[in-house]
Amino acid sequence: MKVILKEDVEKLGQAGELVDVKDGYGRNYLIPQAKAVLATKGSIAEHEMRMRQAAARAELTVQEAKELAQLLESTSVTISVTTGEDDKIHGTVTNVQIADALAEREIFVDRRNISLDQEVKALGEFSATVNLVGDLKPQVKFWVVKAE
Repeated sequence: MKVILKEDVEKLGQAGELVDVKDGYGRNYLIPQAKAVLATKGSIAEHEMRMRQAAARAELTVQEAKELAQLLESTSVTISVTTGEDDKIHGTVTNVQIADALAEREIFVDRRNISLDQEVKALGEFSATVNLVGDLKPQVKFWVVKAE
């Protein structure tokens, strides 16, 4: 019996795969548990259509991510911090501050996708990596300056 998996099934396959299973396993477990549907001509055609639509949406997402990566590479932001003696800053600069500074320029990036290349505990120029889709990891330059 051929079935299309609706979700990942351990030792059988991942969601969206067309697999061949024994009749009893498919009829008594996979289909009643809504883990799979019977692979008929109609369900296979519908599945292929959904896969094409998902691929098209993913392609749009990748294109948007590439545009965002180019924008981030050409952007630098300034973060104002309070300082003490010898221009040492209080605390460290975090990914939240970088995300907020980018948001002020209407570039919205999730703070969890921003990783600092080093701890920022002084004034100066630094860079952070933004993890986007796949292997897109643009660098954002930011300046840490003394608050006025």
